[in-house]
Amino acid sequence: MTPELLALGNYLAGEFENEQQAREEPIWYVHLRLWLRPVPLFVEDSIALFVEQASIVNLDRPYRSRLWRLCPGESGSIEVRHYMFKDIEPVQGGGQNPAILPTITPESIEFLPDCTLEVRIDRPAGGGYEFIARPKIDRPCQFTYRGTTFQVALGFDVTADSLQTFDRGIDPKTGQGIWGALMGPYRYRKQKDFSRELPV
Repeated sequence: MTPELLALGNYLAGEFENEQQAREEPIWYVHLRLWLRPVPLFVEDSIALFVEQASIVNLDRPYRSRLWRLCPGESGSIEVRHYMFKDIEPVQGGGQNPAILPTITPESIEFLPDCTLEVRIDRPAGGGYEFIARPKIDRPCQFTYRGTTFQVALGFDVTADSLQTFDRGIDPKTGQGIWGALMGPYRYRKQKDFSRELPV
């Protein structure tokens, strides 16, 4: 794996909150906790992260459980490939209970080819990296789960000390945003570092 891919995994692996943003703009931003926990899948060339979030007032009801695969892209680039769980219930809560995560297998997930992000790598003057992940194709991520079709606009920016997510749900009929980062990105700070759990 390249130093850039390893750095991206290290930056993302952790528990995050947007407490300051939610306090300053409570009308637009719910106080969330976001988990990105390493999973021992695709270890030959990739870093896999279990991703889940919950409202701080309902931590026992996490949602948006999914899997990110950070892997080499074309011409030395990095891609973030999104996978959904064929059955979400067995893995819900994995953000807080990592003992669940070794039960995830390639057979329990489904690759979403239209939901891949391409990562641009910047080198700020102060050192380190800034990773800017945006959709590889010019249309929303779309998938079907239990008979319902969903559309989501995806993207994130991450540095060593901050994470911004641009995810928002899209109404397939109108193309309008209906949830998520409608007024700008969610701005998170890392509260716990899970990089030691990376299998690399």
